[in-house]
Amino acid sequence: MKIRTVTTYQVPPRWAFVRIETDEGVVGWGEPVVEGRAATVCAAVEELSDYLVGQDPENIEDLWTVMYRGGFYRGGPILMSAIAGIDQALWDIKGRVHDMPVHQLLGGRVRDRIGVYSWIGGDRPSDTARQAKNAVERGFSAVKMNGTEEMQFIDSWDTVTRAV
Repeated sequence: MKIRTVTTYQVPPRWAFVRIETDEGVVGWGEPVVEGRAATVCAAVEELSDYLVGQDPENIEDLWTVMYRGGFYRGGPILMSAIAGIDQALWDIKGRVHDMPVHQLLGGRVRDRIGVYSWIGGDRPSDTARQAKNAVERGFSAVKMNGTEEMQFIDSWDTVTRAV
């Protein structure tokens, strides 16, 4: 089995996804994104795809090592996010090929439960209570939200003081 295509997708306003397909039709998905830099991360994935196409997708550790160590410069949020999304997609492929959940391939479950939160926005504080109540009705016990209405990157002292 060989990697046939690596395709990136940008989803506004800030998300990116990578789809890796093999010559046997197996597809894996990953999420390579640094918030606010989706296009940049997608460009990094596309550059790495030159190396990936034609490779065996099950050699995940070897592929990871070459992607990370193969260039003169290593690390940084853009490259590491690109590699992370590709890594996710490769594990997705491996799990599908072996008909196993990825957590089994990685050594088994660590826990039976995990707490999660619901994003409720909060840009309009007048809607926050309603959105929080809706999240509780859906089974959530925690929420994440903005603490104020929208602000500018550089805003007036008055706006910042009101927010605080």
